[in-house]
Amino acid sequence: MRKQTKLDAIMKPIIATILTALAPRAPRTVMLIGLSLCVSAGSAWAQAGSQADTGRGLPRYGAAQDAVASTAFAPGWTLQPGASKLNFQSVKSQTIVESSTFASLRGSISPSGLASVTIALDSVDTGIDLRNVRMRFLFFETFKFPEAVVTMALDPAALQTLATVRRMTLKAKYELTLHGVTRSLESDIVVTLLTDSLVSVASSTPISIAAAGFGLSDGVKKLEDANQVPIIPSGSVTFDFLFQKNSGAEAPKIAAAPARPADTAVETAGELSAEACAGRFEIISRTGAIYFKTGSAELDADSRPLLESIIQIVRRCPGLRILVAGHTDSSGDPAANQALSDARAKAVVQYLGRNGVSPARLDAIGYGGTRPVAPNDTPWNMSRNRRIAFSVASGG
Repeated sequence: MRKQTKLDAIMKPIIATILTALAPRAPRTVMLIGLSLCVSAGSAWAQAGSQADTGRGLPRYGAAQDAVASTAFAPGWTLQPGASKLNFQSVKSQTIVESSTFASLRGSISPSGLASVTIALDSVDTGIDLRNVRMRFLFFETFKFPEAVVTMALDPAALQTLATVRRMTLKAKYELTLHGVTRSLESDIVVTLLTDSLVSVASSTPISIAAAGFGLSDGVKKLEDANQVPIIPSGSVTFDFLFQKNSGAEAPKIAAAPARPADTAVETAGELSAEACAGRFEIISRTGAIYFKTGSAELDADSRPLLESIIQIVRRCPGLRILVAGHTDSSGDPAANQALSDARAKAVVQYLGRNGVSPARLDAIGYGGTRPVAPNDTPWNMSRNRRIAFSVASGG
């Protein structure tokens, strides 16, 4: 302990003197040299401590490194969305590869090294309007899960040579929250110091994401049903995020609330064409996200997110009348199913009417189990047949 205390007394003034002398230089240079000095000093403290009291020197070294590392990412960094990219590829019919991206990203690296990137899933861009709508409503279910978030705690020690080598590959551990599920992942990333105030963080190779790992298997099935093609239930993701160092002492405040779909969806603002309206109603009818209590026409509260999205779409189709149709599976008494489907369609119309849609634009009808979209032979197919369907009314 005496040797360690003596070394403390010698090393700390030396480090302080060198850092003070370097202060006029770039803060990054001071930080990196300071980290190197602390690593060297920590090694000496640990060796001295191990002779008298094994392990006692390491906590002192850790505290010293933490003190320097706390300034490594100060005053914080902000994602530059216009210069950043996040792409994903999916495969259908075994050989057809489709590439898509997202138009709305935001993110930051805090002064303590916590990196976060938020993806507005409503901004998915496949290059085709109705394909975007399918991805939003059938796969990502953005009316319930509007965002995906990637978070990672950066280790300043792993980046201490970046100012010299300018480009390095690291194995990064991070968390991805998608579709209400958070999972820990690990991938190789490439960090490139472009300038003293710009850094690129990019995937080294495509990252495979399995749909089942994030509760998206049903979404894949819905896309298969809508497109009538098989889809491989996983995709590959690549990214290149550009971060700029903040100029002030505090990072810009980034809104924590999810961006509204109207602000992020890749589509023309304002009124929709008749074709675009019909396409959206057909897609919404496949969501299976309007819920009722068993054997009842009482809407479940979990139906609200989709119903609110439907209201927004109906408002963008002002010249059309909308037919709301109730359907059941084939189990039970046909007459009871007919009455139940009628009541459920009317319940949806009443909800829309109470929330700003003119009742004169809405018609309700029930078909019972007479118009199935699939054989009633599996629980999945039966759930597809129990549905509320939306369409443009004839002559509407």
